[in-house]
Amino acid sequence: MKDRVYKDIGAVKPEEMWKQIDWRATKEQVKNLRHRIYRATQEEKWNQVRSLMKLMLRSRANLLVSARRVTQENAGKNTPGVDGRTATTALERGKLVKEMQLYQAWKVKPTKRIYIPKANGQKRPLGIPCLIDRVMQAIVKNALEPSWEARFESRSYGFRPGRSTQDAIQHCWSCFKSDRPNQWVLDADIKGAFDNVCHTNLLKQIGEIPGRALIKKWLKAGYLEQDSWNATEQGTPQGGVISPLLMNIALYGMQTLLSQFKRIRYYTVRSGKYIGKRYPKEQPRYRLAVYADDFVISTETKEEAEAAIPILSEWLKERGLQLHPDKTRVVNIAQGFNFLGTTVRRYNGICIVKPQKEKVLLFLKRIRTWIKDHPEIKQESLIQHLNPVIRGWGEYYRSCSSKNIFGYVDHEIWKAIWGWCLRKHPNKGKRWVANKYFHTMNNRKWIFAKATNDRQGKKHWVSLKKLSAIKIKRHVMVKGNASPDDPNLKTYWKNRQEKRAKENWEQGSRFDRVASKQNWCCPICAEGIFNDERIHLHHKIPIKEGGNEGIKNLVWLHKICHQQIHSNKEKLEKLKA
Repeated sequence: MKDRVYKDIGAVKPEEMWKQIDWRATKEQVKNLRHRIYRATQEEKWNQVRSLMKLMLRSRANLLVSARRVTQENAGKNTPGVDGRTATTALERGKLVKEMQLYQAWKVKPTKRIYIPKANGQKRPLGIPCLIDRVMQAIVKNALEPSWEARFESRSYGFRPGRSTQDAIQHCWSCFKSDRPNQWVLDADIKGAFDNVCHTNLLKQIGEIPGRALIKKWLKAGYLEQDSWNATEQGTPQGGVISPLLMNIALYGMQTLLSQFKRIRYYTVRSGKYIGKRYPKEQPRYRLAVYADDFVISTETKEEAEAAIPILSEWLKERGLQLHPDKTRVVNIAQGFNFLGTTVRRYNGICIVKPQKEKVLLFLKRIRTWIKDHPEIKQESLIQHLNPVIRGWGEYYRSCSSKNIFGYVDHEIWKAIWGWCLRKHPNKGKRWVANKYFHTMNNRKWIFAKATNDRQGKKHWVSLKKLSAIKIKRHVMVKGNASPDDPNLKTYWKNRQEKRAKENWEQGSRFDRVASKQNWCCPICAEGIFNDERIHLHHKIPIKEGGNEGIKNLVWLHKICHQQIHSNKEKLEKLKA
């Protein structure tokens, strides 16, 4: 099989090569290979799996997609490793791709140790690999991940394609619904999971596969801190592209372990010939929801929950891990527990999930601090900064019972804004300040808004986002073992992504109609608009050339695709047509 790319890597200059890449064809090649690896793993054709993994490791399409992910998509794209390199321009990315063809696998460099603050005041250590190692890790991940996606357990949600924290929270809620007999929960956390995982056990789990030697070298590469090299005898560096996948592999088997423990329940026939007859039925004793190193186990009695602790401790010990003594506890569901930024608790027999109090206060503290630190900023700039922050926080909690919390947060933000307005004009009266900064819009008073001119010189209003305007909508949990790498579920994932996209805008709005017109897909890379990449609204005919804000002149593009068409005249003209 030949791995064709639109322009051969050595045929043109590095900068032009990167601009001319056909991302639709390139991503399709990688996706097809991932589907084939997934299918071969399901069918347990291990020789074919190895062959396809080798093909993926050698694939130039995989190299290009991995380079794009590391240098453009990932949040840490501007953070250098020990080599001090980043690739922020098309020229640098083109040179990086050429350099990767000469990659010497045995010359792995140590990671760069940095620390980031945690919510509890402590610091979390991160290991940042050098640029070339990050790209190579992304290449290996594309070969390894689809094979493990075919094996991972259904209740594992952390750092997996197509799955999110909302899936884990929704499953957790389903364990404690009013019709469930489960009353007790083991709320557990693994102490320093990424820093303590056993290399020997992890490599044994991975097995003899292509790329195993590289993974071992990355694990043993060590880290540099204050110009001093330190060995890594255990753990996988947080900050590495492949580290989340390795953590999921290390914790593979927890659901299988707990599923061995059963209980017998007796059911009574309520109708038919055998009405009133009782018969036994075997059921699992424990129900599990896992998000990486954070997990909860629900059961009916306190004794069963406590009995799970030594079972898990022994299982984790083989992997070099242990339960965190301060974060592991057995509680009744009526008392409630925190999980992934939410509080799960049963009130009068009904399980309700709310935003965690500490997270709400932390969010408000962040907003208040930023506002106080920018006393001279313009009103429209303040609105433009806060709106995406407020919307992002609200979108995370929109699937919870958050209506009252949203109203409270809106009021607290309003008070912070009001204080900012008064400090900005200490010699003016409150009525004058209110008339200047707050207006009535859509029959609602006290809206923090500003009239500005758009790019066509027309007057329009920008206003501060209200959390209470976000509709509460229950998240639809991903079904069973469904994975985007399963070729039999293409329609399922397309519909799921399209449904997610439709929830981001009000039905019938201008943005919604633009997205619907292009079938909720980016016309450049042919992937769904909401695939975790940032999106931009592109004008086919620029405003400076007489274009307008009409639906026919607008199209949603991923940020990277948007940048590419503006650097490639051929693609720009094709999109206009």
